[in-house]
Amino acid sequence: MLTASFTALWQDQSLSPLAGLFSGGFMIALLAFVVVVVVGCWKMFEKAGEPGWAAIIPIFNIIVLLKIAGRPVWWVVLYFIPLVNIVATIVVAIDIAKAFGQSAMFGFFLNFLFGGIGYLILGFGNYQYRKPPTAMAAVA
Repeated sequence: MLTASFTALWQDQSLSPLAGLFSGGFMIALLAFVVVVVVGCWKMFEKAGEPGWAAIIPIFNIIVLLKIAGRPVWWVVLYFIPLVNIVATIVVAIDIAKAFGQSAMFGFFLNFLFGGIGYLILGFGNYQYRKPPTAMAAVA
């Protein structure tokens, strides 16, 4: 009985144009969001002395983010562990904000919580990259 009602709902064609509109609109919004984040990361990478094109290469962009944040490269592994990846992303977002002279709140809210808007601000704003304290200690 329950299977028959799901089949009838699935075959109902009256909702398909509306569903197509929402899924297409969602995809356009998602693509716009990704483009904004990539442009922001690209510009921020260039300010930090890294190649801007690294923003579009999966996993390599995480390595570059870790380098800018002053974290070791092995932290890439943390990005593949569920729940740990959220904590690692927050820490890296805060470290990147501090590397550009901003507060931890800037890093948490604008780099992490609001999906990379902070990267746009850091990339196009009047902020200069300073090596983070952890990176300076590793060099010395």
